[in-house]
Amino acid sequence: MSSMAKQTQQRTAVLQGTLDMLILRTLLYGPAHGHQIGKHIQRTTNEFLQMQHGSLYPALHRLERRGWVVSKWETAPDRNREFKYYRLTDKGRKQLIVEESQWKRMAEAVARVMWPTAPEEN
Repeated sequence: MSSMAKQTQQRTAVLQGTLDMLILRTLLYGPAHGHQIGKHIQRTTNEFLQMQHGSLYPALHRLERRGWVVSKWETAPDRNREFKYYRLTDKGRKQLIVEESQWKRMAEAVARVMWPTAPEEN
């Protein structure tokens, strides 16, 4: 497997556990269509996470089914074209708090294993 393929596989594994949270967090700033959401995540991770349509749109549909986001077709302000805009719901805001809390606890736990403050005794 090439190093590029390995990086993509590693990024996909990380993303699968965090994609919902990243989308909810992005929508905290306001409504956005799918392409905007993907680009925001890509930009803010310094291109580390590349949003693929095969991951992003199924996640958006899943969040919509759960009631965490709602969508509506609207004409883009700068274009004469309709896009499906997603908005965070109150239920989605509450879920974001849960997701962020879980992520923080998990990141802290991993950090304790990776960079222990004192040597372990055997």
